[in-house]
Amino acid sequence: MITTIYGKKLGMTQIFAEDDRVLPVTVIQAEPNKVCQVKTAATDGYEAVQIGFGSIKEKKVNKPMAGHFKKQGTAPTRYLREVRVDSASDYKVGDEVTVANFAEAKKVHVSGTSKGKGFAGVMRRYNFAGGPGGHGAHFHRAPGSVGQCATPSRVFKGLKLPGHMGCETVTVKNLDVVRIDEDQNLILVKGAVPGGKNAVVRIRMA
Repeated sequence: MITTIYGKKLGMTQIFAEDDRVLPVTVIQAEPNKVCQVKTAATDGYEAVQIGFGSIKEKKVNKPMAGHFKKQGTAPTRYLREVRVDSASDYKVGDEVTVANFAEAKKVHVSGTSKGKGFAGVMRRYNFAGGPGGHGAHFHRAPGSVGQCATPSRVFKGLKLPGHMGCETVTVKNLDVVRIDEDQNLILVKGAVPGGKNAVVRIRMA
């Protein structure tokens, strides 16, 4: 069974648990993901299935992708992703992955692209403490000393400095599955997940 499904983050809300606790949940709409291609070790060198999701008009698909969908005999989809499996021969083109597959799942890992924050300093980007806030100080929000003296007389790679913040792939692990709505293709998970509204996220069984 494919243990991964892709969907869109609709936003956050809160629901009441059976013991009357208020739970903050993220609502993810995961429409049925269709298998668009099967890759085996004999033909491609590894075992995987290509799944597509999201509707798109045929006239908006470019010619290379239109040829790919035509060759596989499937309807065009907006997004294509690959999922590794143990044995790709167990699946065929046209199979669907729905939220019903996650009915027994207790926890999931959710991956997505975090919101972009633009250029940020070290205090916002890495939670540096900064310097004193008084008027007598001349050191407030700067990163401070970054290099060494004569040896090795350079700044090491990977040093935490100001720069572009956000727009990174983030995975939040072991989120509780609160509710599955098969009629509306919804998965409600406890807590926050990366990305803004309508962001594409990947849900994997923990």
